Amino acid sequence: MKIILYDEGTSGELDLTEIARYTGKKLGKVEVELRESLFAADLSPEIIAEYARKIAGAKVQDVSQRMEAAQEPLYGEVEFEKRRLTGKSRAFGVLYDGGWLRSVFSEAIPAEKRQLDCLHIIFTNRMFGSWDDHNKRYHLRTSLYSVPSIISTTGIIEAPARPREYYVLKQQYQSLGKDPTALKESFQGRFIDYEDERLTEVTKGYVVQAVVYHLTGDPFCEDRGCRLYNAHWQEDLIYAQLESGYEFCTRHEEILGKAGENNG
Repeated sequence: MKIILYDEGTSGELDLTEIARYTGKKLGKVEVELRESLFAADLSPEIIAEYARKIAGAKVQDVSQRMEAAQEPLYGEVEFEKRRLTGKSRAFGVLYDGGWLRSVFSEAIPAEKRQLDCLHIIFTNRMFGSWDDHNKRYHLRTSLYSVPSIISTTGIIEAPARPREYYVLKQQYQSLGKDPTALKESFQGRFIDYEDERLTEVTKGYVVQAVVYHLTGDPFCEDRGCRLYNAHWQEDLIYAQLESGYEFCTRHEEILGKAGENNG
């Protein structure tokens, strides 16, 4: 198995060299390759513009309305994405439909490289979500496991909920006209934040989730102490990725061990 890691605009938030080292160590002699972006610098302006149009079409316009098809983007939205793809802008505040975004990323991978023995993982600071039929709205996601798999640094920060009391106090701050950003000091360490030095270590667990999805079709574990635990709260995420007394449950340790033997 070969693993290719792409940096689709994390802007230095992650130490991808360390993530690659960790992944290789966990999986024996698997080949791990680092690439800067799916959208190579030698692509023509016309091709970049076409990808920009498709990514802009994946933007969610209304979180309470499910996208049944890609949207027809405005000129300014396409221009924004062109700047984003060429490294001249970052994707702050834009929500994308994860499925449509994945389809564009998949299209950017040459067909001959979309093989069963090759796992593609894309790191991005783009914020994406998936439609929830029960609540009838989009929900933010940390990751999407498919071909390729996508891991969002913004999603890790924003998707899992912060402690309940944080939201109670935030509402009180806002009603009093106080700046709620001051709350971060009171809750320091209890959630992952922007420019957080723990982000690389946390992301390693999501990479292994992508690997286990590739191997078994199921990336998650019900064991709260396993790095494959599907955390919906920041405190659960921090426990699973940083504070548990072990990395993986017995079953997933065995799965990774066998994968390492096959790669050895």
